[in-house]
Amino acid sequence: MLSAMQRLNEFHFYSFWYVFRDPTPNLSADTLPISAAFMCYFSPASMSKALQSCTKPLKDNSSSQLCFVLHLPPFSGGDSSSTTTGSASPVPNSYDSLEGGSYPGTYFTQLLINIQCYVYSAFWRHLKNLTQPILRPDPSSNLTFLLPHISTQPQSQMCSPFPNMSQLSAALGGLSGVPELEVEALRPVNLLQERNLLPHQPLDAPEPNLSADLKKANCSPDTFRCTLTNIPQTQALLNKARLPLGLLLHPFRDLAQLPVITSNTIVRCRSCRTYINPFVSFLDQRRWKCNLCYRVNDVPDEFMYNPVTRSYGEPHKRPEVQNSTVEFIASSDYMLRPPQPAVYLFVLDVSHNAVEGGYLNVFCHTLLENLDKMPGDTRTRVGFITFNSTIHFYNLHESLSQPQMLVVSDIDDIFIPTHDSLLVNLKESRVLVRVLLTSLHSMFSQTRETHSALGPALQAAYKLTSPTGGRVSVFQTQLPTLGPGLLQSREDPNQRSSTKGVQHLGPATDFYKKLALDCSGQQIGVDLFLLSSQYSDLASLACMSKFSAGSIFYYPSLHHVHNPAQLDKFQKDLERYLTRKIGFEAVMRIRCTKGLSIHTFHGNFFVRSTDLLSLANINPDSGFAVQMSIEESLADTSLACFQSALLYTSSKGKRRIRVHTLCLPVVSQLSDVYAGADVQAITCLLANMAIDRSISSSLSDARDALVNAVVDSLSAYKNTVSNIQQSGLIAPAALCLFPLYVLALLKQKALRMGTSTKLDERVFAMCEFKSQPLQQIMHAVHPDLYRLDTMSDQGALHLNDCIVPQPHLLHLTAEKLTREGAFLMDCGSVRCSSSKNNGVALFFPLLLFYEYQTQIPELETPLSERLRALLAWLQDSRPFSSTLHVVKDDATAKTSFFQHLVEDRSESALSYYEFLLHIQQQMSK
Repeated sequence: MLSAMQRLNEFHFYSFWYVFRDPTPNLSADTLPISAAFMCYFSPASMSKALQSCTKPLKDNSSSQLCFVLHLPPFSGGDSSSTTTGSASPVPNSYDSLEGGSYPGTYFTQLLINIQCYVYSAFWRHLKNLTQPILRPDPSSNLTFLLPHISTQPQSQMCSPFPNMSQLSAALGGLSGVPELEVEALRPVNLLQERNLLPHQPLDAPEPNLSADLKKANCSPDTFRCTLTNIPQTQALLNKARLPLGLLLHPFRDLAQLPVITSNTIVRCRSCRTYINPFVSFLDQRRWKCNLCYRVNDVPDEFMYNPVTRSYGEPHKRPEVQNSTVEFIASSDYMLRPPQPAVYLFVLDVSHNAVEGGYLNVFCHTLLENLDKMPGDTRTRVGFITFNSTIHFYNLHESLSQPQMLVVSDIDDIFIPTHDSLLVNLKESRVLVRVLLTSLHSMFSQTRETHSALGPALQAAYKLTSPTGGRVSVFQTQLPTLGPGLLQSREDPNQRSSTKGVQHLGPATDFYKKLALDCSGQQIGVDLFLLSSQYSDLASLACMSKFSAGSIFYYPSLHHVHNPAQLDKFQKDLERYLTRKIGFEAVMRIRCTKGLSIHTFHGNFFVRSTDLLSLANINPDSGFAVQMSIEESLADTSLACFQSALLYTSSKGKRRIRVHTLCLPVVSQLSDVYAGADVQAITCLLANMAIDRSISSSLSDARDALVNAVVDSLSAYKNTVSNIQQSGLIAPAALCLFPLYVLALLKQKALRMGTSTKLDERVFAMCEFKSQPLQQIMHAVHPDLYRLDTMSDQGALHLNDCIVPQPHLLHLTAEKLTREGAFLMDCGSVRCSSSKNNGVALFFPLLLFYEYQTQIPELETPLSERLRALLAWLQDSRPFSSTLHVVKDDATAKTSFFQHLVEDRSESALSYYEFLLHIQQQMSK
């Protein structure tokens, strides 16, 4: 048989499967009964004549499509899409059944498939030489041509891998079934002519070009997102596109539904340790193939039972294989020690600055209100340390009648006065904790102490929590001035716009980094709340949180009298912080398909090994980013998969593993790479890369790199994909917002030039880019602007008997603002701009009576109800509370509002149109 096939191939014959079937109505092509299958051969000269004998020629060949497939008649023991091994229930191959393939069950079936593989390979090699008109079957004919099953197996299989759809599309003149969304994504857009590019509603993540079943099983883009939803087949192809390849991950985010799996056996690949997931292949009931390294693994006996359906013999229906996001209850095999209790230590600045600003009073009241809401169980432990020029510990042993303060003045050699009663069981010492919080503010209300011994206080916190690990919450209001870790002011306002670039973006000392690494080794995470209007060297202090997987909060002008709005935000943020979910002693690893590799991580963590992140604490508001490269060709696979596994201890003392798996198609055409570009994910990854560049090199280098990213990607598209010769700045529709987002990045506090940005504010903005999830970053980079006074119920959402209007997005330019309107800008914190006319009276009749307006009056008017519904809906979509600022027409806060209009010219920054001209000029060089 094979020698005959080889001889046919030498004569360049073309092979087709003719599948004759009965014209049975109401059945799909996949289910029609097959009466016979014949294999016919045609020479190039006779192909057209043979086809014309059973089909009608096309007059217009521009939209034709030629398809082939092998349909096999059913055999005993199962059909063509499944096989059985002694069970009545068929077990489909997850990969192949979703992609349309099957696992052969008999020798005859395998023989036919081998023949099919060979014949198709011959057809593919010569298809490009086809010069005859392409014909398609008459719809009324019983003759059908269908595409052979595309192989998803590695090249080690008996036959070479089939070409993917993009290759077949190119061979057929680009006439294959390309999804409409990808066609739209490649639509050329002249950016200099088309000015209204913003969608009416916030931009959604692009959908990968996958089958409906794969899309349904795939991980949510809110959790796992790739910069390219079509993975290039090779690094050379990725280099041609000039786009970054990376992942953005929000691994511990709050989920409405999370399948939690309790099993004695957690099924993983024996080779690469991948967790079983919806994209593995079941060869039969007892074997599955890893979708990352392709190793064949045995199915454990316990996995044969499905706890959801309470049935046996259907491993492919278990929740681990049906859901791309799952959480396992881990066994003792995943523990180095017994799970730690929830431990919370609060380190509080009680200097004169701290007390005068009012934060201490807000902290005590908020913690009192939420003491019972903090995550934990009966083992939860709490402790308190206060500091100014000395360190104060608090004995809260349950046998005492009131808290006992212990003062340590030797800050150069700090020690713990007692180890038994400073971290106490919250349940047993709850009364004493409440007494301390009630009296703490008054204890220091008359202090005149202005020094800050932050370093010694952190050393004491480390020593106190080392035996157990836990979370240390630090509240600091000024520059540390005493003891180890003291800092000097490095900010010179006159140097903010220096031609040498911004200085002192890195730490002044390695004290805080070294201490953070020690904390990470003992499973201690440090969160920093900086509440200071003066320079505090956040670039140095932030190292405590960066390397211990902590969080950073910054309130530069908090004051209970002068800025109650920010005090209100601090109170709401603190409430969220105290009550949000938390994981302790965590590690996270990201795995990917063989051939892909991860080379750079972004976020707050310590890299324990090449691919293992140490996270002393993990919270639902932290995001991570990774950069990737393609080390080996992915030509042997049609899908690339990524999996993150987060192992942590819950606040209840349970060891858990949260697993997310993402599946994306692999493509070989440059146009497909551009069609799958996720412009928001690209922007966020570039922001992380720019932050690193500004610290390791200079801010000007980072800004130049961002501009070059736009120039390079649009130049590559113009030179390789786009055939448009007209003048202008051409971009694919998928990247039409790329220049706008990069311009918005250049105008952020983290990366902008000029004299208006304080050093601590710049550093904090950098920290946010490095540690926040994508949705929060994009709200800060490119806020959403709505007009309020023209809202209607058209297109509104109906949620819980409430009508939520959906006003259209406006471009961020003053051209869209009018004195007659009221506008809402959502930039993480919600800002509202309005004028003093009747339109304002509809919403803010009490506006002129409040110096600081942070709430909307509740009026019984349709417009007021719509506005409040919209604000509530926007707030529900984010974890932290957003402060509402009502900006008067003549208020100084108006400056802050207009700084977010990124399409307009600003301090030493171009307008959007000027930026486009600059990009065009750079491309023409």
